[in-house]
Amino acid sequence: MKTNLLDFDAAGLTAFFAENGEKTFRARQVLRWMHRFGQDDFDAMTDIAKSLREKLREIAEIRAPAVVSDKQSDDGTRKFLFDVGGGNAVETVFIPEDDRGTLCVSTQAGCALDCAFCSTGKQGFNRNLTVAEIIGQLWQANRALGADPSGERIISNVVLMGMGEPLANFENSVTALRLMLDDNAYGLSRRRVTVSTSGLVPVIDRLRDECPVALAVSLHAPNDGLRDELVPINRKYPLRELMAACLRYLEKAPRDFVTFEYVMLDGVNDSDACAQELLALTRNVPCKFNLIPFNPFPGSPFRRSPSQRIRRFAEILMNAGIIATTRKTRGDDIDAACGQLAGQVQDKTRRSGRRIIDVHEVRTR
Repeated sequence: MKTNLLDFDAAGLTAFFAENGEKTFRARQVLRWMHRFGQDDFDAMTDIAKSLREKLREIAEIRAPAVVSDKQSDDGTRKFLFDVGGGNAVETVFIPEDDRGTLCVSTQAGCALDCAFCSTGKQGFNRNLTVAEIIGQLWQANRALGADPSGERIISNVVLMGMGEPLANFENSVTALRLMLDDNAYGLSRRRVTVSTSGLVPVIDRLRDECPVALAVSLHAPNDGLRDELVPINRKYPLRELMAACLRYLEKAPRDFVTFEYVMLDGVNDSDACAQELLALTRNVPCKFNLIPFNPFPGSPFRRSPSQRIRRFAEILMNAGIIATTRKTRGDDIDAACGQLAGQVQDKTRRSGRRIIDVHEVRTR
């Protein structure tokens, strides 16, 4: 079987060339051809000796996941569906804005964390994505969007915020992050690459030590009782431990704040009292809040908080000196909005037999 070079960061590619009796500087050349120029044809790598190109054709390949579909929303949002084999497909979303272009990347086929309000989690979990399948989403999106390596970046920001929990696929996610940051690959700033986690506390510490980038935490509740129901991983890593991990992360983070993501669920977590609890919870953590209007999906028991309620919630936070933004709902006409990514997952968790959550059980206490 040929080795897929998209599975390697610079260190891995250097080791690959050394093991095959080649000079290690070849790794830098191939890395640039693959990622900066989006090239998958060894014959096109013109500054590499013909003998080496022939050798690479025999032992290696550059293979990203195939694009199954490519849909564009009326607002310009673009959703890609990638085939990752075994009956699984993952979704990736590009969100263009005036001052940036953000790609939302998946790290798992499905998700095992089973957050109550998330479409991806309701599909169950199959497996972690490989490095090639994670970085391949960026590689394919660049090609589809017509990125010019000598021009201004079309994709200026990347968020590991698609299907799956990035920190539950730590090694592969971090290798992909290193490629995103590598000047010979995508050359993105650490401030423009974000990992979103539901709160795997020990792994937040590992990320801080091994590859600190911007951190977003899927919070969604102001107390342990409610968060236990909405974000079940909280039962293992409760809020006190999570807040402490956020403070430790900021010691090495490229930004001086953590972003707390908070999906707004009508009558569940959107009261004035919840906002006041959030202020108390995060009073020692430099942060900003990203309030996310809930995006419904079939079978969900939740409703989106009314716009007036979201505005009132944001005002309480902002009046206390906390930055609170409300995420624009983008791409909902193609099911590309936050929380709607589902793809196609061959579930290995037998989740379909579990109890369906009753929204009345998780109303604000």
